[in-house]
Amino acid sequence: MLNPRPPHAGLVFVLSGPSGVGKDSVMDCLRREPLDLHFCVTATTRARRQTEVHGVNHYFVTDDEFQAMIAAGELLEWARVHEHYYGVPLSEVRRAFAQQRDVFMRIDVQGAATVRARLPQSVLIFLAPGRLEDLAPRLKNRGTETPEEMALRLANARCEMEALPRFDYVVVNQQGRLEESVARVRAIILAERARVRPRWVTL
Repeated sequence: MLNPRPPHAGLVFVLSGPSGVGKDSVMDCLRREPLDLHFCVTATTRARRQTEVHGVNHYFVTDDEFQAMIAAGELLEWARVHEHYYGVPLSEVRRAFAQQRDVFMRIDVQGAATVRARLPQSVLIFLAPGRLEDLAPRLKNRGTETPEEMALRLANARCEMEALPRFDYVVVNQQGRLEESVARVRAIILAERARVRPRWVTL
């Protein structure tokens, strides 16, 4: 007998990995796929980049606003990364589950560990570079960090790679082969939905 979706429940997919590996690019491609996913918008205290839109790329908030969300218990996870705060509002997940939709979130490695601790049934996907050396030119081409920030992100990337064994899946995002990486993530999503006993998450 099929395992029906419980009320106010869904699958939670978490895409993580080091800075510059291409998480945003993979997620942007998935948005164009007919997967009926709710893509969680994260809150952050970092400054908005020129190409970003509030409420689409992130919710750009002040430090005081972020601290108020923490105090109210309204963040699924939050962390201080590269001198800025990032977090996933619980309202994003609640809204998706109320609409009978699965959730997809792109967060840092620290945040993925917090989500797994709070929602053990979540599906964690690690997006990895072919080589750590590949991250430096990607960050440079992005042009959004100072040399000091780039150095910090590359140093952190080495530590973040050590978290790989705690994930369910790994997708290697080779330079110039984005479509292959997107196809692998899509296959993971479809496979998880086809499980005899889906990993339903309830809040």
